[in-house]
Amino acid sequence: MGTTFLQCTNRTNHLSVKKYIACGLYILFPLALLHLCVSPISFHAPPPNTTATVKAVGLTTSEVTGQSPCNYSDGKWVVHSGGPVYDGTSCKTIRKGQNCMEHGRPDTGYLYWRWQPRSCPLPAFNPTAFLDLLTHKHLAFVGDSMARNQLESLLCLLATAEEPELVYRDGEDNKFRRWVFRHRNSTVSVFWSPFLVKGVEKNEPAGMNHNTLFLETADERWAEELDQIDIVLFSMGHWYLHPAIYNENGVVIGCHHCPELNHTEVGFFDVFRKAVRTTLREVKRHTSGDKLAVVTTFSPAHFEGEWDKAGACPKKEPYKEGEKEMEYMDALMRSIEIEEVAAAAAAAATAEEEDSRGGNVKLEALDVTKMALLRPDGHPGPYMHPHPFSNGAANDRVQNDCVHWCLPGPIDAWNEILLQILTRWKTESKN
Repeated sequence: MGTTFLQCTNRTNHLSVKKYIACGLYILFPLALLHLCVSPISFHAPPPNTTATVKAVGLTTSEVTGQSPCNYSDGKWVVHSGGPVYDGTSCKTIRKGQNCMEHGRPDTGYLYWRWQPRSCPLPAFNPTAFLDLLTHKHLAFVGDSMARNQLESLLCLLATAEEPELVYRDGEDNKFRRWVFRHRNSTVSVFWSPFLVKGVEKNEPAGMNHNTLFLETADERWAEELDQIDIVLFSMGHWYLHPAIYNENGVVIGCHHCPELNHTEVGFFDVFRKAVRTTLREVKRHTSGDKLAVVTTFSPAHFEGEWDKAGACPKKEPYKEGEKEMEYMDALMRSIEIEEVAAAAAAAATAEEEDSRGGNVKLEALDVTKMALLRPDGHPGPYMHPHPFSNGAANDRVQNDCVHWCLPGPIDAWNEILLQILTRWKTESKN
């Protein structure tokens, strides 16, 4: 390298401008190689045992489209001494089955972990900032009980700044509800729709042992109100594991887990993809102004054993580095959602360029699958019921909930990321 440099500098006066530039390149190339040898690309060192780390880097839609430098899905759970900002006393909207503290859960360590992304900071939830972003807007959570779980987490977080007012409830188990925040003229709703597409839920006492889905049609219970919704968050997946019969364009195309029926077994992965695609297409069809659609990705369960055969989730801390790998089903459900959101976002961007008179829909994936995977300690477990062992019941005779999340608990981090998505959407809308 030194010889090249001397030859170049000694001949400077005799070189044309073009040759001088070429000579400079001969200098920079070996310098670059030397830099790589001395300072190779660094990777994150393994964290200490007090953290639970995600090994693989997953791309959210923002990273796919190049709109955000932060990948919130890649990070670790770190011990946080501050603890939760609400509890069953300060929040009136916690569903009984998720009120672990009030139901007598004796350990509290699950309350003192916080999600820390690798590539950027994740600010603590700011309820005032979230409510300001919701001013004159309608936010709807649509999907299964995981959508409801995330909604109720959000209501508890927002209630630390302003109490939500329940203005509407309907359906069995209050599956359709609506709150308002009067000071901001903001509305937050929840729509029960476990398939997102049109479907008839199974009713075993009535002899209906299978769900029935119509894959080409969105569930009208939420689709009919899309024009009045500014921000919609979808969450689904677990109901697709149940036995079901699938219809498309008036034809039965197969089923899942139906050996007693004369239908082709097709599984549920391709069906799930079609349902996500139908859902996002419906959002675009109802977009007349600025709208944000977010898909919260699949959240793994943590049953040790079968859920209906004394399966439990007894762990008291997050998984440590390398202790738990993502299972095939969880990974594929997540990938389907990520891929379909990215494809829909690209199609929406193209459509907006071709017809600037239409609505502007922004599609995002809230990728929580891997961060949820690491929190087997955050479920209600036996404390889905009040004081389950007060009458001397044994562990193997108490039903456990290892799907939903305690409130407060890990799912609060989902809404910290949702706040960042809304903040970016607001900034991009202004620009």
